[in-house]
Amino acid sequence: SSGINAEYGDDKGFDCTLTDHSADYGMLSLQGPRSRDILEKICDADFSNNAFPFSTHQLVTVAGHQVRAMRLTFVGELGWELHIPSESLVAVYEAVMAAGGEFGIADAGYRAIDALSSEKGYKHWHEDVRPDTTPLEAGMAWLVNPKLKTDVDFLGREALLSQKKNGLKQRLVCLKVKSPVPMVTLEAIYRNDKVCGYVRRTAYGYSVGCNVAWGYVENPAGLTLDWIRSGTYKVECMGELYDAEMTLAAPFDPKNLRVKGDYSEDYFPLSDTTKQSAHL
Repeated sequence: SSGINAEYGDDKGFDCTLTDHSADYGMLSLQGPRSRDILEKICDADFSNNAFPFSTHQLVTVAGHQVRAMRLTFVGELGWELHIPSESLVAVYEAVMAAGGEFGIADAGYRAIDALSSEKGYKHWHEDVRPDTTPLEAGMAWLVNPKLKTDVDFLGREALLSQKKNGLKQRLVCLKVKSPVPMVTLEAIYRNDKVCGYVRRTAYGYSVGCNVAWGYVENPAGLTLDWIRSGTYKVECMGELYDAEMTLAAPFDPKNLRVKGDYSEDYFPLSDTTKQSAHL
């Protein structure tokens, strides 16, 4: 709390405290095309797009228990996180599973989250992004560009402005490796037969039928999208080199239709000729 007061309280006159409630709550994540149908069977709320837009939250009642529902996803599907008081977790879980029985609901573990989030290009803090990387390098310029166009000050602003002026030296890319060889991260990335970086994160993408590896490619002389796109890539795994297809967009559902609850389009992976939109 001293850090909060130092950052905000002293400057703005706020009295700020931080209380740890980690043990008081648990979270269930309900994801998939029938998540809305399940919740509407057991909740007292309207879960339509208009009443419950993406990235909003509401207090709802599930099986007699108050729950904070957040329309968020880390797997690229229509879904909600249910933040539940610890004493209500079992009852809410049982209600969700009972309501989802007719839709074929099933438990999913963290390996499933890793695979699905990797296909969607959702970033892991300790792997894809770290204290030694910036939003521009991670392909997340959309998060900071609006503030950079204003006079709003924030930690790291000068570093980002410097990168925009002088250019990047590294950039996060996705590499699709058709070989089913097990990959565990830290594999070397080759561009035109020269090492240019290493894999930060990898998982097998069951929806796209290949290994999905994310890593930073580097060019000390300066990095451009043309330089990235013009290369031929390979990934070294256990002493062998495997062909890799580089992409700057999410390998799965790059239009983000499913997150919006739109399952009208069958999914087809990006073709080699699909023009990808990306920003440095």
